[in-house]
Amino acid sequence: MTDKLLLTFNAGSSSVKIGIFRVDGERPERIGKAVVDFASDHVSLHLKEGPAQFELSLEGASGDDLAGLMDKVFRELGAHFDLDAVTSAGHRIVHGGDVFDGPVDLTTATVAKVRSLTALAPLHQPQALRMIEAVRHLRPDLFQTGSFDTTFHATQSDLVRRLAIPRAYHDEGIKRYGFHGLSYRYVAGALAAKAPGIADGKVIIAHLGSGASLCAIENGLSRDSSMGFSTLDGIPMATRPGWLDPGVLLHFLGPLGKSVEDVEDMLYHKSGLLGVSGLSGDTRELLENDSEEAREAIDLFTLRIAGEVGRLSSTLGGLDGLVFTAGIGENQPEIRRRITDQLLWLGVELDGSANQNNALTISTAASRVALHVIATDEEQMIAEECLSVFRGREHPAT
Repeated sequence: MTDKLLLTFNAGSSSVKIGIFRVDGERPERIGKAVVDFASDHVSLHLKEGPAQFELSLEGASGDDLAGLMDKVFRELGAHFDLDAVTSAGHRIVHGGDVFDGPVDLTTATVAKVRSLTALAPLHQPQALRMIEAVRHLRPDLFQTGSFDTTFHATQSDLVRRLAIPRAYHDEGIKRYGFHGLSYRYVAGALAAKAPGIADGKVIIAHLGSGASLCAIENGLSRDSSMGFSTLDGIPMATRPGWLDPGVLLHFLGPLGKSVEDVEDMLYHKSGLLGVSGLSGDTRELLENDSEEAREAIDLFTLRIAGEVGRLSSTLGGLDGLVFTAGIGENQPEIRRRITDQLLWLGVELDGSANQNNALTISTAASRVALHVIATDEEQMIAEECLSVFRGREHPAT
């Protein structure tokens, strides 16, 4: 008998990550993954099946309707996996607002609610919606679910989520939401399995990738985060500025006469490490560059991260553990070293050898704060949430 399969879709601005999972036990098991890059006219599909990897070129541009492109992707995937065995598909959706507090069945009604939140995430929400519609067009029989980046942070207090603006706007939904929730949920679970004594305490997880944020967690629950109303907030990122004095925006829009569209493009695509260095938004390239601008970009990045650790420690009332995750956090010892060098006042003590080897524990025995490196897996989290909703439909609670 062929095992049932589950697909996950993690749609970004210029690519989509696809996970292929076998469902024959309590936990979905990944058996393949693919990345569709539609940033240019030459759309490509990178597929990994076990140890084998394939690079395929797909004809056609992405356009507003992804159905044609995804039809090609499905046909390519079908040469390696039995897509007739796929029973469900889970999607990462950036914004759930105050509407969703967990994963949901993507019915016509819930998709309409997801669409109603587009104004809160104008660059991210449409991508997920396009993917949902494309999959529905190709496989209308497929059970689809949505997993939200914001729902993990629903445990934050109203005070933490509030901005110091007139109350009426808060009531209309202009508040701090927090993002990267799927990553934080996965890493918090992994920490509980690997270091339960630390996971039950006060922990900060640093999700450091091209998009980056930090989250303060207590007893596995989100208490505060660096990102707020939008994914522009918090620490500097590859091309996004992080925290920015709102007076700067007024200056851009007023005296400098820039349009909203120009400012939006600058904030999302031309700021952060790229903006400061004028060279690249990739920390690996900046670390290899001897220019003053490259050094300043890295110094600013690590300074702001260390500062945010301090702020979040204040929210928690202490700190037991600091966990690094995502592309930079998992793989770049030099960035971790520069951050922890600025946290000596917290009693942080880094084990240089363990750090260089990207070990699970990179703190010394004498360190008052446990330092860990844990790989994140958003697709695994999407798959698990999708399966829970799917099985909940098959076996509703009585």
